[in-house]
Amino acid sequence: MISVKKTAELNGHGNPVFTLGLSQKPGILFTGGNDKGLVEWSLKNYAFIKVLFPVNASIYAIHCPVGFPLLFTGLRNGDVLIFDFIKQQLLAPLKHHKRPVFDIKSINNKQELLVASEEGTVSVWSLKTLELLHTIKVSDDTIRCISISSDEKRAAFGCRSNEIKIYDLEDYTLVKTLHGHTMSVFSLQYSHDGNYLVSGGRDAQVKIWDALSYDIVHNIPAHLFAVNCIAFHPVLPYFATASMDKSIKIWGADDFKLYKIISREKGYESHALSINKIAWNGDQLISVSDDKRIIIWDIGFND
Repeated sequence: MISVKKTAELNGHGNPVFTLGLSQKPGILFTGGNDKGLVEWSLKNYAFIKVLFPVNASIYAIHCPVGFPLLFTGLRNGDVLIFDFIKQQLLAPLKHHKRPVFDIKSINNKQELLVASEEGTVSVWSLKTLELLHTIKVSDDTIRCISISSDEKRAAFGCRSNEIKIYDLEDYTLVKTLHGHTMSVFSLQYSHDGNYLVSGGRDAQVKIWDALSYDIVHNIPAHLFAVNCIAFHPVLPYFATASMDKSIKIWGADDFKLYKIISREKGYESHALSINKIAWNGDQLISVSDDKRIIIWDIGFND
């Protein structure tokens, strides 16, 4: 049995919230969207802290790399803003992409940053020097999402072309192109054990791929509309999906069965519009939506 309790709601955004990121410092959440700034919140007392810095374009991606006192923010205009927590100020932005940046991830063992854009390219940056190292032409169209395998040997890129591109992170060569979705791939996540890659698309499907052969091992008609985000629980064998259909669903990561639906139709005081991003903070699930709200859910897992 899985229990769900709405613990808190954070209000303050005046426009849709597109993304969120947990700080390296426990108890701190960052959110951004179609507002004028990146917002910092306390998860200890569920309160607004401050607008960390202003922005001149919508925020589509937030990333806080482990081991570095930095926050990276990808904007609709292609810029990546960098906030230094030590200096408490913005550094010079990464100006390379001319079109929206949709996802940012880091490779810890290489101390590198990957930035995915609407141009179909992924730029690779040094986390130590913030210099541009490589640019990879992944697709002729938008790259919406990035997932890095737990052993940090592979990266998966979800594309508007309906394809998933798998790259070797040692030399950034293409390993495989996965075909399965019939519309854009919006979300990707490798399982923690490295056995599976889970993808979600605008086609409302969730597909489970074997991470060795990259064969499809399971297909789930998961939602009514686009699957915007996939998030694995940090330790338990579950993952959650968030959709444009205003629902969050929790699935077994070992049996791929549906265990819980969080939606207004199921009696929860949930989001009224598209749920754009989710993240686990222990057994808490945090969701952000086009309805301008941030909701904190306490999820109970009882055998």
